[in-house]
Amino acid sequence: MWVPLDFKKIKLYSNEKKTLLLAGLFFAINTIFIIYDIYYFSLLPIAILILYLSIFRFDYLFWILIFCTPLSINLFNVDAGLGLSVPTEPILFGMMIIFFIKLALEKSFDKRIIRHPITIAIIIYLIWILFTSITSEIPVVSFKFFLTRLWFIVSFFFIATQIFKRIEHIYKYFWLYFISFSFVIIYSTTKLLHSDFTKHITYTVMHPFYNDHTAYGAALAMMIPVFIGFIFNSAVKKNIKYISGFLVLFLITATIFSYSRAAWLSLIIALIIFLIIYFRINFKVVLSIIALFIIYLLIFPNNLIFSIEKNNQDSSLNLAEHVQSMSNIKSDASNLERLNRWSSAMRMFHDRPFTGWGPGTYQFLYAPYQLSREKTIISTDLGDNGNAHSEYIGPLSESGIFGLLTFLAILITVFRTSIKIYKKSSNSQVRNLVIISLLGLVTYYTHGFLNNFLDTDKASALFWGFIAIVVSLDVYYFQTENISEIEKKI
Repeated sequence: MWVPLDFKKIKLYSNEKKTLLLAGLFFAINTIFIIYDIYYFSLLPIAILILYLSIFRFDYLFWILIFCTPLSINLFNVDAGLGLSVPTEPILFGMMIIFFIKLALEKSFDKRIIRHPITIAIIIYLIWILFTSITSEIPVVSFKFFLTRLWFIVSFFFIATQIFKRIEHIYKYFWLYFISFSFVIIYSTTKLLHSDFTKHITYTVMHPFYNDHTAYGAALAMMIPVFIGFIFNSAVKKNIKYISGFLVLFLITATIFSYSRAAWLSLIIALIIFLIIYFRINFKVVLSIIALFIIYLLIFPNNLIFSIEKNNQDSSLNLAEHVQSMSNIKSDASNLERLNRWSSAMRMFHDRPFTGWGPGTYQFLYAPYQLSREKTIISTDLGDNGNAHSEYIGPLSESGIFGLLTFLAILITVFRTSIKIYKKSSNSQVRNLVIISLLGLVTYYTHGFLNNFLDTDKASALFWGFIAIVVSLDVYYFQTENISEIEKKI
């Protein structure tokens, strides 16, 4: 039977009295703030919790960050026309500050990570972004871009490499991201099934978690190799393999209904790369075939042009027609707008080939570089409808030729390191983890030709996280062959 508590009989310790006093004081002050429509003070307990975790349990904060990332929501036009993802970017900023403080005070960061070729390539990449932010046409935008890129890399790469010293944490990273991402998949699929399947609905059912279906499709494509890999991983328990098999079907179905042509294409490319690696086909042979194909196109360009001109298929809800529309650059508005953005970016690059116009400035400056004959029904005269839609052409316009080369250096170094580990490691678990990370990255390498999402937390958590896995496997498990760790059953 419930009876009221007699508070006079309850003896509280000094710390408990102080806690109750502080809680009561916070409640009273927060009530006053709310009366005056000021709600930010309500976040104080969360800020205190984050600060506590940053100082005493940094790893817990990292796991909270990974779990929250797929569920984060972007708030637009917060500063200089740019967005802010909550709750992740405030956490990322806090983690970055604490990381640098710890680095200065403790000086305990693993030097093997710092000296790794991939890390060196990333540091050079960041230095060039900083330099071109100084020379930027709009410095405020560029420094905001640099800051966001810095906190993504600090948290999802540098901090991650320290977390991944224990191999089970790599699996934990995959699962935490996927579990929260699965809520988004279920939410989006449920909305789609209850809709009338119009093109607008299929492209926006993932709101507010993802801005559009292409970013959503990119995340799906990156996760598919992970769970395929789990099925064949000797360190994974049998029941987890069965669950992984189901999740592969779950992710493939979601990818189909994302209607992201780039996601579909990226998975095909990843499969081809896997077959080349698995059957140990010499990459020189592959490059020779590609070179011969390019030469053929240069000698007989009319064959390709004639084929493209015959394709009038626009993007469609019919899957076969949607695939066919990939090569339609005659009437498909989405494809034509990409060409418009790329052409504008190349003209911007031509005017400033070395330093570019400044990181993150493309969307504010490309409007005058559009040609009227290249505009589409979705173009805007103000040029206020997004970025260059390419991880490769975008940096050319924003950071010049060295902006592209420093980014490519990261991709190439990651690829070479991954192949080295896969071919030479004597442990099947290490080989499995490195190949699924590489194939996940290959899907994004492919996406990079058609879209760019590394200015978002969702793509960055996977992209830089997968790179952190490759570096960690190389430093902690390939170079040292840490048998006690890699023989654990997950």
